[in-house]
Amino acid sequence: MRSLEDLLQPITPDQFRGEYQGRKPLHIPAGEGAPKAALLDWATFNGLLGQTALWTPETLKLVLNTRPVAPEFYCELADTQTGKRLRPSPAKVNVFLSTGASLVANDVQTLTPALAETSAMLGQAFAGLVGANVYCSFGGVRAFATHFDLHEVFAIQVEGEKTWRLYENRADDPVEFPVGDDQLVGWFERTRGRTMQDVRMRPGDVLYLPRGWYHDALAEPGASLHVTFSVTPLYGRILFSLLEKAALQDPAFRAWLPSASLDDGKALQAHLARLGRKLADLAAHPQFRDEIAMAQQKLVQRPAEYGLPVRAALTGYRRTGLASPAFSGPVAVAMDWAFGQPDFAVEDLCAQFDFVDPDAIRAAVERALTAGALARV
Repeated sequence: MRSLEDLLQPITPDQFRGEYQGRKPLHIPAGEGAPKAALLDWATFNGLLGQTALWTPETLKLVLNTRPVAPEFYCELADTQTGKRLRPSPAKVNVFLSTGASLVANDVQTLTPALAETSAMLGQAFAGLVGANVYCSFGGVRAFATHFDLHEVFAIQVEGEKTWRLYENRADDPVEFPVGDDQLVGWFERTRGRTMQDVRMRPGDVLYLPRGWYHDALAEPGASLHVTFSVTPLYGRILFSLLEKAALQDPAFRAWLPSASLDDGKALQAHLARLGRKLADLAAHPQFRDEIAMAQQKLVQRPAEYGLPVRAALTGYRRTGLASPAFSGPVAVAMDWAFGQPDFAVEDLCAQFDFVDPDAIRAAVERALTAGALARV
């Protein structure tokens, strides 16, 4: 799935953004041949589980009757070259699976080319951080109680079948849970509302759930395997940290505030109003928009690419002393860094600023070369 079109077909991306994204769930039954089911299969998943050095109690979890199994019951200390490490024991994990426990493999978004490609595509499409978890469960067993997630959900059924129950209520753009972990299960059940829809997921089916939508799931007879991609874009909180950094460049934000006891607080009120207007101007500035764009791109995880055994050549450049063309947007940050070096390789420039489109970087370097501001080394 190299594009959003591949994931959503026959729904178009425009239709998805206009009718479903952030609004309501979407179930897309598999088309003929269920190509989306090829994302993962039992053989590949078993192979990943067999790479025992990959797994920790945090990345491989067991859940039994909606309750997490404590690591001490399925993990053991293993000798490694760097000392003893707590690792899931395949034998103990298999015993729990035989009792009907569900297995959750977390943070698998880079473990296969297909998972990495799909994760990168979703990150780019939604300008967000993407994670992928694999859920293995068995018929008639509910691993997780009713809940909602703090991120967007794209679930792809790859083996077996599972029924998702969607409830009528939805939290309003939640960024945290309102009660402690020990109270969550009861709170979710009290606030979920009535059942809205049961969705039977078969291999190749896709289910989208907006952030905050109440749901739970139950495997059908046999074993079920599905992959859930979590998508977490930035939201308004990022403004506080980025605006603080930008605002403190202005002496007005470093000046003492007038005392609230003077003139019935009028001087303080006027001072705060001036600072507020300055903040509004900063937030509306195109450079601040570019800062947000770079923060978004830093979230996107790109598939790792190696070309061994080929030893790739580096393309070197040096400054000539002539004026550089003007650049705008995120690529301007990369070029500022490049012109701060006595010489550089464009491959290193792309690596240093991997959140900037490498084609845009190469085009900018070519512009500077044509203008005479750079010369090949």
